[in-house]
Amino acid sequence: MYQSITVIGRLGRDPEMRYMPNGDPVTSFSLATDRAYKDKSGQVVKETTWFRVSVFGAQAENVNKFLSKGKMALVEGRLRVDPKTGGPTTFTRQDGTTGTSFEIVANTVRFLSPREEGGQGGASDGGDAGGHGGEEIPF
Repeated sequence: MYQSITVIGRLGRDPEMRYMPNGDPVTSFSLATDRAYKDKSGQVVKETTWFRVSVFGAQAENVNKFLSKGKMALVEGRLRVDPKTGGPTTFTRQDGTTGTSFEIVANTVRFLSPREEGGQGGASDGGDAGGHGGEEIPF
């Protein structure tokens, strides 16, 4: 069986790198995806979905070095589920309400922010990873 997820979004905060007990680097960051649509009454509804992303090895070091809050990235990987529920991780917020968190273990992270935004320019492999031919993504 196989599972894969691909998301494109903007980092919600600067990446945080740490090291596993065996010395391997792991970097974590949050990624926001946005969409807008019109409801039945014609009002524009904006919806944001947040993902927590973990990336390992050499990619973890590159993500920590070259990405920062607000930069756009494409993440390919698999969803990590809560072993208790089989779904997203649930938690209790400080105000007592319940929240959920979608977690992605990344296989690939591609940098999509243009050079003028301070990134390395284009995708991490030097190509147009988004395949959007220069059109702007509405995030």
